[in-house]
Amino acid sequence: MTVTPLRRALVVLAVASLAVAAAPTAAAAEPDPKALTWTVQPATATGPDQRRWINASLDPGQAVTEHLAVRNFSRTAVAFSLKAADGYLTDKGRFNMLSSDRPSVDGGTWIDVQEKVTVGPNETRVVPFTITVPQGATPGDHPAGIAATVTSTGGTVNVESRVGFRVMLRVNGSAQAALAVRGLGATYSPSWNPFAGGTVRVRYTVENDGNVWVGGTSRVAMSDLLGRSSHDATSAVEELLPGGARTVETRADGVWALVRLRTTVSTSPTLLGDGQAGADLRPASATVTTWVVPWAQLALLGLLAGLLLGLRAAARHRRRRLAGLLARARQEGRQEGQESVLVGGSPAAAETDAGDARR
Repeated sequence: MTVTPLRRALVVLAVASLAVAAAPTAAAAEPDPKALTWTVQPATATGPDQRRWINASLDPGQAVTEHLAVRNFSRTAVAFSLKAADGYLTDKGRFNMLSSDRPSVDGGTWIDVQEKVTVGPNETRVVPFTITVPQGATPGDHPAGIAATVTSTGGTVNVESRVGFRVMLRVNGSAQAALAVRGLGATYSPSWNPFAGGTVRVRYTVENDGNVWVGGTSRVAMSDLLGRSSHDATSAVEELLPGGARTVETRADGVWALVRLRTTVSTSPTLLGDGQAGADLRPASATVTTWVVPWAQLALLGLLAGLLLGLRAAARHRRRRLAGLLARARQEGRQEGQESVLVGGSPAAAETDAGDARR
């Protein structure tokens, strides 16, 4: 077994309440969880240690003994029920364990712990528990949790309050870490400002397709029809247990798109927990194409084309008008010249008439 100490912290990792139907019972006969305060954390045989949870790497058929410490901060002694169950991550990424009305089928069934422990006021009790891996256990991670619970009765329901920590069980063997990208979709909202890019909203689901506990990174890249990159961003993928999935939504502003926009999401997994040499890390990617009509830019081009055509038509009109004015001026000049000759006669004829008069 390999146990990794982590940062010092007061361990209160999973707190959940379960309401189940029960026969009416006097509320005064049951402890009131609102008046109780307690913690549960990993421990050695001598007392609490610095771990936040337990990481255990085991072979099929192997058994190991671990310890938990229950500390009662209340003013009265409390009888706690100790329970182990399969673990999972909630939609918000928080670790939890199955409620008491849901049977465990995996790592939670590998933990054997005594049913009850009584802890005095301001006292800490250390309780051993055993982890036994079945012979036919499959390689990979089998998350579980262990908790100290108190049940109170109010009216016709029992309310179970529990505090505990996760027990990350890894069966040695072939480890595969993969983050698949599913359901990728992208929508483009153009800006009505032709000089500004639009907004792309991307939605996809990251699913742990491997058999181990992983985190990692995801990269969203976008390119237009000419292959030019218009957006490229990388973000962290929060922890995912085997078979777990998380939906991711992201937004990119100022993206220029010419007719076609290609959006590619690629993931790179990172193995969490105890390191395992030779783990198979499998990157994955998915691409979606969005067809875009750049209305604002088309409207601007139409406006510019109309303006250009209007300017050319106005220039042609001015040239024609000027040519008409010039032709009219020349015509009027010729007419005036002809009229002056007809009225005054020729100079030679005028001299001949003057000579005849003197004789």
